[in-house]
Amino acid sequence: MITLIRAVHGSPELTACFAIRMAVFVDEQKVPAEEEMDALDAGALHLLAIWNGSPAGTARAVEKTPGIWKIGRVAVAAGFRGHGIGVALMRGIEAACAGDVFVLDAQTHAVGFYEKLGYAAEGPKFLDAGIPHLFMRKDGSAG
Repeated sequence: MITLIRAVHGSPELTACFAIRMAVFVDEQKVPAEEEMDALDAGALHLLAIWNGSPAGTARAVEKTPGIWKIGRVAVAAGFRGHGIGVALMRGIEAACAGDVFVLDAQTHAVGFYEKLGYAAEGPKFLDAGIPHLFMRKDGSAG
């Protein structure tokens, strides 16, 4: 069973979010730690997914302008993949933000995942932390 928790600063839940991000992005994908943690974390909405009592995944969103939310740092820990946690995180963060438009920078291997959730790629590929990405967008009414 998946439970989503809104993690707040200074909480054990936020510490768990950061630990998952470090494991996925820094340890697995070799993103430099100084690029993974950034100033946007302080003002972001963070969600933590719990799977059968264990921290399993995380995502964050930042309101760029009124009604436009940038989703990022979507990560599911290695031992918890394949259980729908990523989908639950995306639906949960969209519901929590209740925005008009959602945008994200998707790693190219994950584009199909986001397309199934209603996102559409826009523009050319680009590198972020040495990893190919595509900018993607979804209107809040696109379900």
